Amino acid sequence: MKRILLPAGGAVLASGLLAAGLAGTAQAAPDWATDPLAANNADAISVVDYWSASNNAALKSATAYYHDAAPTSWKSGGGYSPDGKPGAVLPTGEEKVVPTKVKNINLPKNIGKVFWTDKQGKNRWASGASIQSKYRNLVVTAAHNVYDTAGVGDADVLKNWVFVPGYYQGKTPYGIYVGKTAWTHYDFDVYEDYDRDYAFVTVYNGVFSGGVKRVTENEFKSFVGSKWTKEEKKQVTKEEYEKWIGTTGNAGEVVDKVDPQTTGPDDKRGAYLPREVSEGTYAGAADVTTIKPGAKAFTETVIVSKEEYDKYAGPGKKAQDPKTGQWTITRYYVKQWVIAGSDAKYFIKDYGYFIELSKDAGRLGDNVGGQGFAWNQKTGQAVFVFGYPEGPHPDGDKPFTGVTPKWVYGKTTGKVYVSAAQKIEEHIGVKGALTPGADGGPWVLKYNNNKRLGYVNGVTSQFGDQDKNGRYDLITSAYFDGETADIYKKAAAVWSGKIVGPNGEIYK
Repeated sequence: MKRILLPAGGAVLASGLLAAGLAGTAQAAPDWATDPLAANNADAISVVDYWSASNNAALKSATAYYHDAAPTSWKSGGGYSPDGKPGAVLPTGEEKVVPTKVKNINLPKNIGKVFWTDKQGKNRWASGASIQSKYRNLVVTAAHNVYDTAGVGDADVLKNWVFVPGYYQGKTPYGIYVGKTAWTHYDFDVYEDYDRDYAFVTVYNGVFSGGVKRVTENEFKSFVGSKWTKEEKKQVTKEEYEKWIGTTGNAGEVVDKVDPQTTGPDDKRGAYLPREVSEGTYAGAADVTTIKPGAKAFTETVIVSKEEYDKYAGPGKKAQDPKTGQWTITRYYVKQWVIAGSDAKYFIKDYGYFIELSKDAGRLGDNVGGQGFAWNQKTGQAVFVFGYPEGPHPDGDKPFTGVTPKWVYGKTTGKVYVSAAQKIEEHIGVKGALTPGADGGPWVLKYNNNKRLGYVNGVTSQFGDQDKNGRYDLITSAYFDGETADIYKKAAAVWSGKIVGPNGEIYK
């Protein structure tokens, strides 16, 4: 395998190029690089909250990532030479995996989507898989799904990085797994060398949404996570109304009251009380320029659940925020004079404090298993390539939706593929028509269709059109050699831990 060499004592510029004028005896750079994704539990739970808020609205809004390294052309060369003896690590819980020949393929449940937020603030996704490790906490994907490669030498780690195995249209059946540390090859981290386009990411225990809980104000203030307040109107008796003076600090208790008017149009015994009206009636009220609860006309907009949204049949306006996906209802009020002792109604305001609980989902490998790992394998062996293709072919045809995983089956080519733009000199290939979105998906040797396990021996990096007919017909991967195995073994031996405790508390 080619290696990028550094002069002894030499410095690396921000662009990834060697500083001019340095000289000395060449020495090899280290094989691996590590970068934190969510460095602590508070950061990790913030990432979970980002994706899970409003019924996983951010996950649903994410779009497939078409990375900026798609080669315009490919050249092929001679065969690849391993840098050592072949090796393999067994899948989770397996002592022996025997390949079977079947027509119907059972998709592995340990594949899924990786999600992140790019520099433009857009939510993106690609493919990945759970892989065997000591603490059952490791994900394999393409390195370009971990680093932002938009600019030369600008390979910052991506924000809000998570893995969701079995993801389907907003559903997270096994939980959300936040990335803790990214393990990659030094040459990709520093030089964006796509001959090393693979990454192993340690993840925290998964997290499920544990539902919503009403809490006290003090609990609300100390809680780290998704939380909100909600104003609610509560009808009370005249006696309760007159006794209430307002308090703060306790969830569910009234903190303010709607002050009655002591004078009215024709009877001093009455009070102005709000009546919900249509937007048009509201617009015709006398003092709509003063929009506040004490005014004669006022509005309120509240965030509601989808069930509340669907059931509401009043004269207000219903809407869904296009950015957050939150459901809202805007109500319009005009106060009218009500005679006390007849149909007078008394209301006080109730400010509720709410938190969204999180529940520990356990370790990734315990929930979905993990594929084995193989390196320095001879080419010409059959592999299954899994992923979530979504992008169109160059001719504009779009046969895949990205909603469900797909696969292709073929033998790895005996020749290597070269693309100067991405510093690619030694990619291996499989003939297949998968499209972007599938990048980062695993290449699995000796796949057992019954156990849905095998050995990861590559991840999809690039797509190519070999016969130039406007349709992808080639998938390529970095060759997994001894250096890849060294990085994998280091990542596979690192513990990551839990984010939340048994009662939804965050571990510090």
